[in-house]
Amino acid sequence: MSDLIKIVEEEYNEVRAKFPSFKAGDTVNVHVRIKEGNKERIQQFQGTVIQRRNPNSNGETFTVRKISNGIGVERIFPILSPSIEKIDLLRQGRVRRARLFYLRGRQGKAARIKEKIRVKH
Repeated sequence: MSDLIKIVEEEYNEVRAKFPSFKAGDTVNVHVRIKEGNKERIQQFQGTVIQRRNPNSNGETFTVRKISNGIGVERIFPILSPSIEKIDLLRQGRVRRARLFYLRGRQGKAARIKEKIRVKH
């Protein structure tokens, strides 16, 4: 039985591989397909990843938070959703926890996350 599950999960590993690896604290730009009537367009949702649930599984989701007109907006995306066109990794944040729910109570400069310094060889 578990062999069948592994075979099915292998198919989705290729889909997951097309996205960059990111974690909580990173700033991402998610390109989402939106259908309005008979038209389809791509909308970008840019914000900070505040959590990843069930990482590296088929049920994995990630939550992105942004501030829009002074109001915090959070959106949960399933990683294997066909509506996600692509994910751009803009900044890597340096955080010490996996779930950043404390950002909900912070505004402005208090809600900033330090950027991880990437060493290029």
